[in-house]
Amino acid sequence: MIPEIGEFALIIALLLSVVLAVVPMYGATTANEMWMSYARPLAMGQFLFVIVSFICLGYAFAQDDFSVVYVAQHSNSQMPIQFKLSAIWGGHEGSLLLWALILCGWTFAVSRFSKALPLDMLARVLSVMGIIATGFISFLLITSSPFERYLPRFPADGADLNPLLQDFGLIVHPPMLYMGYVGFSVAFAFAIAALLSGRMDAAWARWSRPWTNVAWAFLGLGITLGSWWAYYELGWGGWWFWDPVENASLMPWLVGTALVHSLAVTEKRGVFKSWTLLLAIFAFSLSLLGTFLVRSGVLTSVHAFASDPERGFFILMLLAITMGGSLTLYAFKAPSVKSESSFSWLSREVLLLVNNVFLTVMAVTVLLGTLYPLLIDALGQGKISVGPPYFNAVFVPIMGTMAIAMGVSVAVRWRETSTETVLKTLWLPAVISLLMGLIFPFVYGSGFDMRVFLGISVSLWIISTVVSEFIGKFRNAQTLSSRLSQLSMSYYGMMLAHIGVAVTAIGITLVSTYSEERDMRMAKGDSVELAGYQFTFQGTQVVKGANYMADQATIEVTEDGQSVVTLHPEKRRYNVKRNMMTEADIDAGLFRDLYVALGEPLNEGEAWAVRVHYKPYVRWLWLGGILMALGGLLTAADKRYRKSSRKQESVHA
Repeated sequence: MIPEIGEFALIIALLLSVVLAVVPMYGATTANEMWMSYARPLAMGQFLFVIVSFICLGYAFAQDDFSVVYVAQHSNSQMPIQFKLSAIWGGHEGSLLLWALILCGWTFAVSRFSKALPLDMLARVLSVMGIIATGFISFLLITSSPFERYLPRFPADGADLNPLLQDFGLIVHPPMLYMGYVGFSVAFAFAIAALLSGRMDAAWARWSRPWTNVAWAFLGLGITLGSWWAYYELGWGGWWFWDPVENASLMPWLVGTALVHSLAVTEKRGVFKSWTLLLAIFAFSLSLLGTFLVRSGVLTSVHAFASDPERGFFILMLLAITMGGSLTLYAFKAPSVKSESSFSWLSREVLLLVNNVFLTVMAVTVLLGTLYPLLIDALGQGKISVGPPYFNAVFVPIMGTMAIAMGVSVAVRWRETSTETVLKTLWLPAVISLLMGLIFPFVYGSGFDMRVFLGISVSLWIISTVVSEFIGKFRNAQTLSSRLSQLSMSYYGMMLAHIGVAVTAIGITLVSTYSEERDMRMAKGDSVELAGYQFTFQGTQVVKGANYMADQATIEVTEDGQSVVTLHPEKRRYNVKRNMMTEADIDAGLFRDLYVALGEPLNEGEAWAVRVHYKPYVRWLWLGGILMALGGLLTAADKRYRKSSRKQESVHA
């Protein structure tokens, strides 16, 4: 009965989505305030019924209701409860229900926290989000219902969840990633509403900016969590594999980063309006493209869930309608958009435009590298692989050049800045970053390394320019506390996000250059030395988990004869699917990770294949990602975006 309630709640949510898509939009078109006022309660009702549906599916998983096909295929009675609940989004149908829940949650949040919006603008925004919800909930009900039953017979126990997904990473990574993916629907809805209403001014950018920053922050955090999960779970010791599904999340993040910066320019200076609208359309379109790649079966990946062509075609049609309709509207409306101010070649506007161009080029680079092999295969021209050499060769130089422009942009002002002022501000950060970049490889490594020199120099350039600009804010201030209180949260968010980019760049540079690893055969008592650490294999023992048996190794790590840590990597065999899984053990630290993975038994268990890694500064990769996400959230928390009256909105415009 509970699954049927879930299905019925989803049907009601679909009906409410259809009404939300039609009624407020018609009210905005005809200036009927009563019809426009229905937008908020419809958004709330839609959200509540999707919550009911989600809870019903969660109950089926918690109660081991294997009469539900989706539960039987992705759960097992032996699984721990936390993995049973996270298995809700461990497969195609449930992950789409999570997507619908988050979409309706964003819609409700916009209706609840946008009281300063003019009623007609809010009605259009919520109607556009209602149209998107109609498409996705229809997709769920027509092709991907998670409530389908086995009738009349059903299995006594479940087929189990993919062992790769029975991990904490599944609990946190997909929800964070989807919050970002779906969050860009808000920026998209604001863009479409602005085009429909003709209200493409600075106020539109200000209304859209906090929602976009929150979505961008969540997507960046989701990507960071995905990188961390792959690092410790797959047993290879890598943090980014240029997997097509990883690329699917990176592309909207890159375009979203460009959108965040472009919205700032549009809000403050009233320029780049057409470009900002286009970026909002592309950011959400790339989110839909990522959904298509994961759900259509065109990709083979541990991240990909579905392999049903019918489902892929449905999403492809949603993508075509979304992009086709929005770009057609843009083509008709964008020519009427005009800039409200001018600026010189040396201004923050120009450098942010350069930043946008670099980010867009990087997104196109990743898009081509991801889709080109699929296109060649579809045309029957054979199978080709586009791997890390292509992405690194194109991505790294562009990223380095953009980082230099990023440092300069902090020092220049809006509209116009003199060359003398820029040189006076930047000469000291330039000298410091170059000297530190030159010295670092000699102090940390064994000699000069061009990659380290460039990576450290560029990273310290970003940090030093941010610090220099921050210090400059206090030159004419009477007291430190008064000046600190005058700086906006947007300013602090910008500083934190830029520092996060630099921290990530340092981590990438050092872990890519100075990592060490060894693959070896080890029997009890064998030792190996790596990066000054001694790893001694003490043997293995059999341990029992909730739904698996494992051979657990004991490896003692010492340095200069002193014990550092004892690591216990495992080779697990899951009871139901009989999959063999490698569970690495890691001694994590701010400046280095010691990483050990247990391979296959050799000589009938007398010895084992063991992989040992030394990973310097690898945690800085994810620390930088967290700092960037916090920077986006700080920007969204700026008090300017919490003004409740329209009069205050017009003052800031």
